[in-house]
Amino acid sequence: MDARSGAVTIPAGDVDLPADLLVPAEPAGVVLFAHGSGSSRHSPRNTAVAHVLNRSALGTVLVDLLTPAEDQVDARTAELRFDIPLLAGRLAGIVDWLAAERPLGAVPIGLFGASTGAAAALVAAAARPDLVGAVVSRGGRPDLAGPALDQVRAPTLLLVGGLDEQVITLNEQAQEALPESAELTVVPGATHLFEEPGTLEEVAHCAADWFTTHLPGSR
Repeated sequence: MDARSGAVTIPAGDVDLPADLLVPAEPAGVVLFAHGSGSSRHSPRNTAVAHVLNRSALGTVLVDLLTPAEDQVDARTAELRFDIPLLAGRLAGIVDWLAAERPLGAVPIGLFGASTGAAAALVAAAARPDLVGAVVSRGGRPDLAGPALDQVRAPTLLLVGGLDEQVITLNEQAQEALPESAELTVVPGATHLFEEPGTLEEVAHCAADWFTTHLPGSR
């Protein structure tokens, strides 16, 4: 499938954030990525997942939710990566930009969050129920979304490694607060970062199936 890619700068509140767009020839939807603790839009894991989504006719937006100056502070303190309201607010701002500017056309929007980025994705989904059509969490910390969990309306898939026992428990607890459409899938033999052979590929294909099933009109 032919695709085009490019770097863009997206306004989100009072900051401008660098992002990479990959647009299939005929996109049926777009998925905005929220990376996890200490990572960036160049994360090889999220990039690998994005390429699988692209092959399913889904455009992808990989974005840094912190400015370069903030990233330097976070590298020293590790505080901003856990500032879920800040990250979620910026994600919501990017969702608004995607809906208004339509760089991929009038397509439905999904969110893919990893680690702490999953909590930000869920808070943003709760804040934009009419714009966010589906959410996928990879090795996420949905518990950090707090009271926003029971306000999420988008169908949500929680993907957790089978060897990531503590995070499985946190995801099970979060699933109880999410809507009935939320599902928890445990990937056998995977640790938190899904570094074991074949496990990240399973995550990518599960995510692609979820988005193509649940984003309106994307199947």
